[in-house]
Parts: sequence; C-alpha cells; structure tokens
Amino acid sequence: MTTIIDTGAVPRGERAEALRDLVWRSIVRVELDHPSADEIAVRGAVSDLGRVSIASIRASPITVRRTSSLAGDDLEPSIFVSVQLSGSSLVIQGDREAVLRPGDLAIYDATVPYTLVNDEGLHLHYFRVPIGELALPRTAISQVSALRLGPDRGLADLTSGYLRRLAGAEVRELAGAEALSQPSIGLIRALITTLLPEPGMAREPLEGTLQFRIVEYVRAHLAEPDLSAARIAAEHHISLRHLYATLARSEIVLGEWIRAQRLEECRRELATPGAARISIAAVGRRWGFGDATNFGRAFSRAYGMSPRDWRNRHVPERGQSL
Repeated sequence: MTTIIDTGAVPRGERAEALRDLVWRSIVRVELDHPSADEIAVRGAVSDLGRVSIASIRASPITVRRTSSLAGDDLEPSIFVSVQLSGSSLVIQGDREAVLRPGDLAIYDATVPYTLVNDEGLHLHYFRVPIGELALPRTAISQVSALRLGPDRGLADLTSGYLRRLAGAEVRELAGAEALSQPSIGLIRALITTLLPEPGMAREPLEGTLQFRIVEYVRAHLAEPDLSAARIAAEHHISLRHLYATLARSEIVLGEWIRAQRLEECRRELATPGAARISIAAVGRRWGFGDATNFGRAFSRAYGMSPRDWRNRHVPERGQSL
C-alpha cells in the first residue's frame, strides 16, 4: 500500500496539523517544526516493500524531532537509513551530528531521540528497517548512528545508488517486488558491519551479500568500456575463480550477463522520445559497444529486429541511421 503526502490539497491553516497526523500514522511519531506555518509545502509517498518501509519526501524547510517520550512509543524497534537527494541536512543523535550532501547516507535509531534539521528544505528517501531483521546487537547500531556515510565509507556508495533505485516507483510496482526486501536488508546489514571496529563481524554478511554486491557494481559501471572480470574481482577483493563460482550459483555467466544488461540499456534508451536526436552507433558506444556492426548484430539476435527498427517503432521521428 502507498500513502500519498501532498499538503497542496489541504488549506494552509490546517497543513501543520494534517501533516503531523499523516506522518505519525504512516512513518514515525515526531514533532515537526516549521519556520513559517504559512509556507508549509510537502509532497511525497510512503510505501511498504516487505519488511522495508520507503518514504520519498520533498518539503519546505523543516526540523524533525523524535523526543525522548516519542522514542519510547510502541513502534517496532527500527532504524532509519536516509539518502540525501539534493541540498543539505543535519542529523543529530546522541553526541554525534553529521551534515549530509547529495548522495550521502545516514543511519539513526528510532528508539533513541534524534533531530533532523533541514534549513534549505528536505529532499530525501527514508528507509525504515526493523532492528530485529538486521540480527545485529544494539551496540553495533549505536556505533554507526549519525555518521555521514559518503562514497569513501565502506559500501556506502553502492548502497546509496541501490537504495535510490529501490525507491523508484517503477521498481516498487513490479510484480514480486516484495522479494527485494530481504536482499536490501542484507545490504544495509553489510554496510553497518563494514563500519564496525570488529572485522570478524563483517565476514558473514559480506560473503552473504557478495553476489548481490557484484551485480550492483556491474549495473553501476555498465557504461565503462574497461569493465572486466579482473576489475570486478579486484574491486571485491576476491579471485577470478571465486567471482565466477559466486555467480555460477545463480547460473550467471558474467560476459553474457554484462552484454545482456548493456543491450537492455540500449533498448531502453532507443525507445525514449529523445532517441531520434542521437545516432544508434552513439547509443551503442555509450553502453560499451565500440563497433556499430557488432552492436547491430547483437541487438538483432537478442530482440529479433535491428536497433533502427526498434527505435522507429517507438519514436515517431526516424532519426539518424547507423
């Protein structure tokens, strides 16, 4: 179920109370402080994906406070993982505070008071995960709360990119999308453990999410021509043999899978309205196909028609040819 948040449908004088009521019912009990009650503007959506709740919010300047009394409510003990989409925000919990910039992550514990300051307005994805699903001691959560987790911190960059895609409406609406809940929780658990001082705690979740992390890494770097098995193995600190064995458990043949993913990206791009303004060869090069002839043959084998025919079927204007 998805809950839509849109204060534009509420009279100005009633927005603060209506927003507070909706946030309490759909996300978490918090106090909301607005610099100007007349300028409240919030839009977003809240939905559940299995055991993960996802909130995508854009709002006018706001301060969010989960006070001591509210932190003791009957909400299932949970953490929030926030992904900053634009602007900046401040996360405060305990004796820590972190300023988040676009792409940064932060984790905070809903059972402990926290404050979120968004003087420039709020533009975030929030992911609520029950602490019991993480199978980690509470001390582990406290060690990573209110830290800025940028691209230089453990798995933060991969996790940020993955969570942004997970929050996309097109993903949540897929049949069977609930199956993404447990792998997502596993990735968040692996992120937390890589930040802990006890290295032994990270081994099990890292190995358990290895295939998932490899696939996400490949997706993130599909367009790079130097993407290779050797590079992927080195990035994950494993041997080539371990890489192939890990993927083989799901019957993934790396080279074939990369080619299929690149072709799918080309097919998607060639069906967009702007496809008529760029050559088919340029689309192929953007996704790692250096030779236009080989790209055309691979596309035809995969989809039963040439890239040009596929584009002409979806884009009214003929566009440029190979």
